[in-house]
Amino acid sequence: MRIISKASLKEYWTKVPSAKSELDAWHAEARAGDWPTPAAVKAKYGNASILKDGRVVFNICGNNHRLVVWINYEFHTVYIRFIGTHKEYDKIDANTV
Repeated sequence: MRIISKASLKEYWTKVPSAKSELDAWHAEARAGDWPTPAAVKAKYGNASILKDGRVVFNICGNNHRLVVWINYEFHTVYIRFIGTHKEYDKIDANTV
């Protein structure tokens, strides 16, 4: 999968160093992955939340942080839309960010 953009993850883990290892691991797994459907994402990440229109929410660091992405399955591309604490996540609409 192509990830757009790792810079978003780096910016976040610069502010929150405790999230670096898990975000870096997620990036490596996602980049090496091949997710042709939402079911393929769910098979790999059982605790991921599959939303409408290609949105997926990943729990990071034991659900202390949330990563919201939009996946274009046809073009094997993952767009990072939001990364933040669970408290920050509660203030957004994951279907529209």
